Amino acid sequence: MGGSSEQVNTMNKTILIASLLAIYAIGYYGYPTIAYAQYFGNVGEAGETGSGTLEETLELAHRRVEAAEANPASGSGTPYLDATGVVGAAIIAGAVFGGIAGAFFFRAKSGKYVAQGRG
Repeated sequence: MGGSSEQVNTMNKTILIASLLAIYAIGYYGYPTIAYAQYFGNVGEAGETGSGTLEETLELAHRRVEAAEANPASGSGTPYLDATGVVGAAIIAGAVFGGIAGAFFFRAKSGKYVAQGRG
């Protein structure tokens, strides 16, 4: 099944070098798009600003604050105690995975491979 120690070391070095080259290529070719994303749609070829300027962004933020103050019952929009919200989803996921874990623990106590006299 296994080869000699020299073959294993050569294979490990090959995998390591290939992984490092892949990480380098992803970082090298992925970085320009990440750095450019903050200017997407805002700055033209000659440096002029287009849609989404600072003034427009400030005006939209001001309107959002006014809308939130006018409707205090609307909240942040995150339903924490709803089944589709944060806490509801956590409770449902905990119940599902807890039930599965409980079934495994129960089955482990009465399996045919349980060592006799150990609990």
